[in-house]
Amino acid sequence: MTSAPVLPALWREEIDQPVVCVGVQQETHDVMSFTLRADEPTMLRFDPGQYVTVTAEIDGELLSRCYTIASAPTRPDLLTITVKRVPGGPVSNWLHDHVQTGTRVWVTGPHGRFTTAQHRARKYLFLSAGSGITPLMSMARTAADLASTSDIAFVHSARTPADIIFRAELAHLQASHDGFRVVAICEQDSDVEAWPGPRGRLTLPLLREAVPDLEEREVFTCGPAPYMDAVRNLLAQAGVDPSRCHDESFDFTKAAAADGSIPGAPSAQSETGAHSIELRRSARTISCGAGTSILTAAALAGVTLPSSCGEGVCGTCKSTLVSGDVEMNHGGGIRKREIEQNKILLCCSTPTTDIVVDV
Repeated sequence: MTSAPVLPALWREEIDQPVVCVGVQQETHDVMSFTLRADEPTMLRFDPGQYVTVTAEIDGELLSRCYTIASAPTRPDLLTITVKRVPGGPVSNWLHDHVQTGTRVWVTGPHGRFTTAQHRARKYLFLSAGSGITPLMSMARTAADLASTSDIAFVHSARTPADIIFRAELAHLQASHDGFRVVAICEQDSDVEAWPGPRGRLTLPLLREAVPDLEEREVFTCGPAPYMDAVRNLLAQAGVDPSRCHDESFDFTKAAAADGSIPGAPSAQSETGAHSIELRRSARTISCGAGTSILTAAALAGVTLPSSCGEGVCGTCKSTLVSGDVEMNHGGGIRKREIEQNKILLCCSTPTTDIVVDV
């Protein structure tokens, strides 16, 4: 008598648990993909383009960073993150140097509203640079799996041909799916290959040559901050409707600096409109000036609290508001259900009364 097959658990809307690495793929010399799976058979629900927060204990300290899910939600038993090694980046370097098959990491998510699932269109333009390709690859893989009839123009910028992430897969998608076109732009040749395609950086003439009907497309852009700024200017010059332009960049330079200060924060707290913040677990009570976030007030008082992005997107600084009221303007790093449970993000919550926070 054969036993009944083990069926996956119900769809999981969110994940907040350790997951196990079941595969590692070297994409380029400094980019690796890590395929993750829940311990118990579980199908993970996410939209193409969303990201998760990965937390690891490194040198005795818990550190968190956001990484886009590069895989497609049409294959929900696994999720893959693709990570570029960043000089001096503690989490990216730890992932590259230590994570292998069987390694467990803590993952929470998914987060984010940068997704084609919320912007259906007949024509898309994907613009990416470097590791910013990952959310757009999730969107492209999803479109391919669903045999989408949407026309997709994918324009990717890289330093050299050797730095084009997912190069072979992109070529396969173009060869096997009507309406999917890839244009790669390289700044220079690699050591072993002279680049035959467009060279230099993305310009409006180059973009118009590659995508003559760009004004008709829903545009998704992801990459380093300077690239994002340049693309916004190009799209504005081209007259593309801003409501059809969507972008995302994990540029956390606005987060806490190495000395614990917050760039752009006032040098001293103003007593006008100040409120007190009791940090219950830290056993500290600090003052918070009008219009100042809890995270900034803590940094100014010399208190280091868990944080990563500083912009309300990663969820690392999520804490419980015990009493009092705050005004919170987040970027997708917290869910409605969590807000109803008195959770707040310290980086984007400003006290409107005296408050007590469980942190």
